[in-house]
Amino acid sequence: MKNSALPMTRFASLFAMGTIAILLISRALAATAVVIPVEQQRLILKDPGTAVLGTANPDLTVVEYFDYNCPFCRKLAPSIHSLIDKDHKLAVVFKEWPIFGGVSVYAARSALASQWQGKYLTAHDALISAPRLSQEAQVDETLQNAGINVLELKRTLATHGAQIDAILARNSAEAHSLGMRGTPGLLVGRDVCTDIGDLAALQNAATEARLLRALGVYQRGQSVGRSRGHCARCRQRHHSHSSCGRC
Repeated sequence: MKNSALPMTRFASLFAMGTIAILLISRALAATAVVIPVEQQRLILKDPGTAVLGTANPDLTVVEYFDYNCPFCRKLAPSIHSLIDKDHKLAVVFKEWPIFGGVSVYAARSALASQWQGKYLTAHDALISAPRLSQEAQVDETLQNAGINVLELKRTLATHGAQIDAILARNSAEAHSLGMRGTPGLLVGRDVCTDIGDLAALQNAATEARLLRALGVYQRGQSVGRSRGHCARCRQRHHSHSSCGRC
């Protein structure tokens, strides 16, 4: 007769080890994650002024604060599309944050104006994948080649300029409230992430955000601290301008 006690003992041991591992992971994530309150997330996602990329009913939403002339944002753009292609329960909200000024502001305002033609995502993809934008005429040409009516866009900028500027001001205020110092800055679920540079990092952040929610870390919430990202001035990674020798 076989002894069933040994398999049961092993099962109990494995179960206990798994429970301990989950608790350790939960503690580690809770200690390192910057998790914003649910109400703050709700306000960020409410009426962003742009179309949303991905599913209409996501279980997780990623928000990206970006500048069309940010080289890191340009590098990340294909990975964001790959993430959407692979994760059908996810959505992405793009938040224009033209911290480079000049043509970046014009590009951001033009992209937002394209929403009135129902072509924001088309405009976004065209501008983020174009060569570095150095002139306003280049922005117009890029959008026109993407199928956007530039004359109508100009009229939209004239008639809805205040509304567009309000969206940009709101995006900037949100980014600063999240402790972001430069682009790209991402909010994955309720986790503030400023050091994501490729598809693997995006997937890991999404997995972690879902795990935090499953483990109940989201129920406790944490205040936003200083997040690590790219300096808006010198493009190096550090906590703030004051800690950078190049600024």
